[in-house]
Amino acid sequence: MDTNNIAIPTPYYIIYEDKLRNNLELITRVSKEADVKIIMALKANALWKTFPIISEYVNASTASSLNEMQLSLDFLGNEVHAYCPVYTNESFPRFLKGSSHITFNSLSQFSRFYPNVKEHNDASKSRVSCGIRVNPHCSVIEADIYNPCIPGSRFGVNADQIPEILPEGIEGFHFHALCESSSYDLEKVIEALTKQFGKWLPELKWLNMGGGHLMTRKDYDIDHLIALLNRLHADYPNLQLIMEPGSAFTWQTGNLVTEVLDIVEDNGIKTGIIDASFACHMPDCLEMPYRPAIAEAADDNDSSAILYRLGGNSCLSGDFVGDWRFRNPLQVGQRLTLLDMNHYTTVKTNMFNGIQHPSIWLKKSDGQMILLREFSYEDYKSRMD
Repeated sequence: MDTNNIAIPTPYYIIYEDKLRNNLELITRVSKEADVKIIMALKANALWKTFPIISEYVNASTASSLNEMQLSLDFLGNEVHAYCPVYTNESFPRFLKGSSHITFNSLSQFSRFYPNVKEHNDASKSRVSCGIRVNPHCSVIEADIYNPCIPGSRFGVNADQIPEILPEGIEGFHFHALCESSSYDLEKVIEALTKQFGKWLPELKWLNMGGGHLMTRKDYDIDHLIALLNRLHADYPNLQLIMEPGSAFTWQTGNLVTEVLDIVEDNGIKTGIIDASFACHMPDCLEMPYRPAIAEAADDNDSSAILYRLGGNSCLSGDFVGDWRFRNPLQVGQRLTLLDMNHYTTVKTNMFNGIQHPSIWLKKSDGQMILLREFSYEDYKSRMD
């Protein structure tokens, strides 16, 4: 627990520059040693006030909406790899103007919009490269909500849907089949990909391996990843390899600090009600679901510690995650630090119940605390304005 920030009102997110830079340095190492272009997925992190730090290492992104694309163009860099399940007549011209790469989810979408791309490339100096998303049907993800390869998936094209000769204009394949996964999971997916789609790979210019590569996790085998990618280079020297991890950039770089407001008990279950909300401020905990680590909690196996459930301060009955053990009884006013709350957290928050949104702070390498964002009633009101 960082006791130097006791004066900051809870709840608040805090991001640590040192931890962020450590992740970025490791990502840069992989990029260089495996000759792979690693770009940032804005769906996992859109805190643009930290982009000046990130852009020292990476200045390209993947975007799945016009807003993500524009945020990257404004604050990160001009190389944007766009992917949307569907483009529209209204959205596509803007994607075409702001993107360097555009991946289509289906051959019908590609056929519909490729004439626009061809016209753009013939008339513009900023050429756009087109790709198609493919589905390798290799499932290594346990939670279906994050598994794009489940039966009936709406994502990507099957091998039997691709003609023997690729349509003019398709220069790359894109797949996304991982979620906080290992290099060994990636190896399984690449094996499935090459078995199903290998005959087209020599014709392409690039292969985007999507996200879910949690290379900054402590137990991730970086050497295996580098060797795997270099073998892929040897097999297909024509391909530029691209990865677009989300969580890896901000894995374990920030926390959410909250305060116990009340303690209630029912049917033998003690619940500490905090001034943050799992539903509003940590929705992944309910969607995945998963239970975040708490700095002040005891070991789960410590049977002598007191068992508590934590509940959020919204009126949603299911706004709770549990249980944790604490060596001493929880006290009203006690602060708790929920760890690893920087990836897929601030981008997913909502204002259900009009609950006060946590402020966002950056702790610089020199120890200085910088307020990145503070929220007010006006933020809540303006969403419906």
